[in-house]
Amino acid sequence: MSQTWLPPEEFAAKLPKATVFGAIFFTDEADRPVHLHATYTTTHPWQWPGGISEAGERPWQTAVRECREETGLCMPGPPRLLAAVFGLPGAAWPLNTVGFVFDGGRLTAAQLEGIVLDPAEHDEVRALPVAGWEPLMPGRDYARLHAVMAARESGVPVYFDAWDWEA
Repeated sequence: MSQTWLPPEEFAAKLPKATVFGAIFFTDEADRPVHLHATYTTTHPWQWPGGISEAGERPWQTAVRECREETGLCMPGPPRLLAAVFGLPGAAWPLNTVGFVFDGGRLTAAQLEGIVLDPAEHDEVRALPVAGWEPLMPGRDYARLHAVMAARESGVPVYFDAWDWEA
């Protein structure tokens, strides 16, 4: 049986598309996760600094750029991966989502107070105990938070594939 090979551009056009993101996960000195409150969405209201990769950008570069733009904090690196995140598309977003969450360490009180938010994107920074986040976010976001905290504590990155757009 012979195989018919497609030119790479034709083959690629038939594949599912994905959005790639990079994010930085911080805690405060009491090891409470830090989140930013989004002004533009209720789907994922509490977020980590990060965003969608631009053309030619790798996930760590995205995370560093977005963190600087969203908080004023500069990440020196090297990157330490905490999680690879995958989500299927849904009505709110038509593409698969593939993301990489990097460890930003523990922020001092002065660093937290020094965060400067872009009011077009975020209007609040909070550091709460893990359980305090549960009533504030969708179940899949809370499950992802648990997975990332476990990865941080164990030192072993986690693969989290339950972050679909349709819950």
